[in-house]
Amino acid sequence: MDNMRFFTLLERLIVALTGSVSDESPDIDLVNSILREICMMFRLCKGETCFYESVNHERLGKGEKAVCYDSGEPCVTVMEIRVVTKVMAVVTCSVYMTKENAEQAPLTDEEREKLDIVMRTVLNFVSRGRLQTVVQRLAFQDDRGFRNPRFFQRHLAKINEQQKLGGMAAIHFNLRHFALVNQEIGRKAGDVVMRNHISGLERLLGTDGVVCRLGGDNFVALCAGDCLDSVVAYLAETPVFYDVNFGKRVRISASAGVYRIPEGFVMQDPGEIMDRIITSLQAARNGGKEHIIFYNDTLRERKEKKMRVQQRFPEALRNEEFKVYYQPKINILTGRLAGAEALCRWERKGRLIYPDDFIPVLEETTDICKLDFYMLDHVCQDIRRWLDEGKDAVRVSVNLSRRHMMDIDLLQTIIDIIDSRNVPHQYIEIELTETTTDVEFRDLKRVVGGLQQAGVFTSVDDFGVGYSSLNLLREIPWNALKVDRSFLPVGDDAESSSRFVMFKYVIAMAKELGFSCIAEGVETQRQLDLLRDNHCDLAQGFLFDRPLSVEAFEERLSGHRYSVEHTGK
Repeated sequence: MDNMRFFTLLERLIVALTGSVSDESPDIDLVNSILREICMMFRLCKGETCFYESVNHERLGKGEKAVCYDSGEPCVTVMEIRVVTKVMAVVTCSVYMTKENAEQAPLTDEEREKLDIVMRTVLNFVSRGRLQTVVQRLAFQDDRGFRNPRFFQRHLAKINEQQKLGGMAAIHFNLRHFALVNQEIGRKAGDVVMRNHISGLERLLGTDGVVCRLGGDNFVALCAGDCLDSVVAYLAETPVFYDVNFGKRVRISASAGVYRIPEGFVMQDPGEIMDRIITSLQAARNGGKEHIIFYNDTLRERKEKKMRVQQRFPEALRNEEFKVYYQPKINILTGRLAGAEALCRWERKGRLIYPDDFIPVLEETTDICKLDFYMLDHVCQDIRRWLDEGKDAVRVSVNLSRRHMMDIDLLQTIIDIIDSRNVPHQYIEIELTETTTDVEFRDLKRVVGGLQQAGVFTSVDDFGVGYSSLNLLREIPWNALKVDRSFLPVGDDAESSSRFVMFKYVIAMAKELGFSCIAEGVETQRQLDLLRDNHCDLAQGFLFDRPLSVEAFEERLSGHRYSVEHTGK
């Protein structure tokens, strides 16, 4: 063997692999050319490397193969080196000879030593280069191959540095009801739907556009301003194939928050953009009819207001700024007070703050649970005082948020609060709303059953608003059903109208099942007449009384009667 030629080729290989100072990567064609010369020098007919991200990938044969030289002749392996890196990636290098050469002109020990040097040099380059690629992929892609939040922030910084953010749009979106898609067609097909949906979106985003997955079915995107209309239309609803051969597809829609980035905008921090699109998406997901919301000053003011509520809540709770107001429940046959619902008002610095301005904010966190327990405790204090003063105390209903369903100690906490004020259990009614998941339903059933055993009354609030109403009545032993105001006929609704018919049969069903039935939101004499005609005995609403302060309500406890005269149809 020509040693001088070998070491010259080896030196050239090392220089080619490391690249010159100005090069970002080596010249692969030059590298392969040198390796072909080395293979021919050693009578080899083929040389290849394989990179596996893990030992398991090696076992499954899931790797990247690179062949530097192949004469195309049938061959046998004559040398193989396998290296496991510190991060448990596996790199192999194999060289081959024709069967004839392997038998008649095998590698000498000296040739094997020199080939070992060449192979390890190649392995070092391959492992380093491939690992850099893997690290970059892991840093900027998630486990499903979607670009991740790090990629989005890096891309934002890049576009910002180029002063091209102005005029673009940032979007935060969530694929609506995607859990149902997985349930209906299976998770594997669901993954195909998600991939195809995002691929379709990527084609609309423009050259500087990008879409990245935040986790689950939540994504963030950046698109050119002139692409925004088509992107919004796509997100609003689009059919997505998951089996092209059989034409199977599903319709996918998204809730989205959009921020049009103004011209001349210079980003100081990615949070400037993220805060705006997160705020917009929250507005889009809060149950309104619009599922795609553009950021504006109103949303900014709403966010600032929400932050003020969250900041002031702990102090307000300590200072007992939250007051119990009572809305009477009336027996419409006798006009007598039959109970009350406890409602919350926030009195701060002489101003009365109504629930719509703070309850939705508190419901975004477990703060609402603290307020609910506070309300229950203060109701119990009032009832205990009425009993001690000889007043005709009535049963009071207290609303509990659906967020309580996560609390495994909820039942015991309720009982402990009532008992700590020495209130007979029959004076308390717990109102719970319909649930949206099987897990919540099971918890709700357990809590209601436990309260019933303890002698605490329970009612289902806003019946008819959710989707589980019939199971709710069939499987859970409520005492009372509160018919949502949306069921009450209004204005000139005819007896044949859907609202009137549904109202009539909901009342009939509740009575047949043995539930007490309460209609809320009663505002007109006609509605009162309809309640009586359909045998709904209890009602609350502005027709009788608005929510009253404790002092005003206590006056109603002294034999007050309401006018419930029937005016006829």
